[in-house]
Amino acid sequence: MTPVQDTPPTNPLRDPQDRRLPRIAGPCGLVLFGVTGDLSRKKLMPAVYDLANRGLLPPGFSLVGFARRDWAHQDFAQVVHDAVKQHARTPFREETWKQLAEGFRFVSGSFDDDDAFERLRRTVGDLDEARGTSGNHAFYLSIPPGAFPTVIGKLKEHGLAQPAGASWRRVVIEKPFGHDLASARQLNAVVSDVFSPESVFRIDHYLGKETVQNILAFRFANAMFEPVWNSNYVDHVQITMAEDIGIGGRAAYYDGIGAARDVIQNHLLQLMALIAMEDPASFDARSLRLEKQKVLAAVRVADRLDLASARGQYSAGWQGGEKVIGYLDEPDISRPSRTETYAALRLDIENRRWAGVPFYLRTGKRLGRRVTEVAVSFKRAPHLPFAATATEDLGHNAVVMRIQPDEGVTLRFGAKVPGTAMELRDVNMDFAYGGAFVESSPEAYERLILDVLLGDPPLFPRHEEVELSWQILDPVMSWWAEHGRPDHYPAGSWGPDSAEQMLARDGRTWRRP
Repeated sequence: MTPVQDTPPTNPLRDPQDRRLPRIAGPCGLVLFGVTGDLSRKKLMPAVYDLANRGLLPPGFSLVGFARRDWAHQDFAQVVHDAVKQHARTPFREETWKQLAEGFRFVSGSFDDDDAFERLRRTVGDLDEARGTSGNHAFYLSIPPGAFPTVIGKLKEHGLAQPAGASWRRVVIEKPFGHDLASARQLNAVVSDVFSPESVFRIDHYLGKETVQNILAFRFANAMFEPVWNSNYVDHVQITMAEDIGIGGRAAYYDGIGAARDVIQNHLLQLMALIAMEDPASFDARSLRLEKQKVLAAVRVADRLDLASARGQYSAGWQGGEKVIGYLDEPDISRPSRTETYAALRLDIENRRWAGVPFYLRTGKRLGRRVTEVAVSFKRAPHLPFAATATEDLGHNAVVMRIQPDEGVTLRFGAKVPGTAMELRDVNMDFAYGGAFVESSPEAYERLILDVLLGDPPLFPRHEEVELSWQILDPVMSWWAEHGRPDHYPAGSWGPDSAEQMLARDGRTWRRP
């Protein structure tokens, strides 16, 4: 069979440094472990199709599924087809589908099945010949964390992890990256024994969101904000990831993990690092990583965690006009479970820029609404030459970056109410992505998968960041484990009273998004 053309025609006028032009992956393939899971069906397979539909994958791209199902290649193709039809962001095009589907293969087997990995090795070799993938393959481990060492060991044992010549082999690992510092270090040791650091991509899908990346543009491209982005002007920062859903069918994963390990250790600490970091020398992976690591290394957890942390568990209540059950009544949750579904922390960054500015992080399930945002609240003006009654409704100036669902940025400031009296009130100036740009934002997994295939790692945390994050969270988890059970909060509320008291002790209140 004649190999498929593996690279698109080159443009002699194209500047490889011009990021305005689309970046197109070279010859390569993706091996997907865990193709039967929700993540693969709802996010990964549709993202691969959307990339192909946008012309960002090479014509000979291949997708290999690995699972225990007794499927033929055409059965796997049907699974991908159904996932794409239901969840893809871009329109379904028959010509795109036909070209993509020619590169689909399926290997049946378990994670410890040597025969299956030998079949996978042969399949990858056949694709190099038939599809022109040139020995370039990424292995995406969309599997339970406990299976990482087994799969990575088998990839090494069967020669799948070692590239030949100028080709590359990469591994993609989904969070969680361990459940504490010791397990994270153990996992990093297993991975680094097989893959070089630049070949390991730890996926945090939040870092692939356009609005998260816009934090960097907002801070470093606009001269009006950076001069006040420090403790001289900022009063405090609130970072919120709230969900209005319960755990659904994730009891097996979630119980014992909890909100802090699931969200704070990765998503929220990464957001905090982007908000607080110094300007990097450039936007290459190394420069970004170094600045984020400096922030995480400077984070201090309060000595009195009873005053600087809060945790809760949702109980029965009303959500969206429906009566919903509490966490302990969810299927497959043990009655004495102490797993928190709400977590809040006060963290301080001990460096010149942020000394004295508290960062409040919170996340929870069954809260008032679904929202992820970063709110930077500024200090009040040192002198207000107005009557006290004129400013009684005036709060703090704020910059609110909305990550989801209504992506954009809001500026809150004081303005005069129309009329003869001097009365001031807070008003909002709003920027919405949907209203400012015609092109819709790609899904986070589109960006991240493409970055893996390109070997471009700026948005992926390295093991140093992962370990620093666990160093921050481990003392909190240990303290919670020794001090009773989480407080209860009714579904549909904004969390337990202890979280409100945590800010009240500092003379502040949580935002109501």
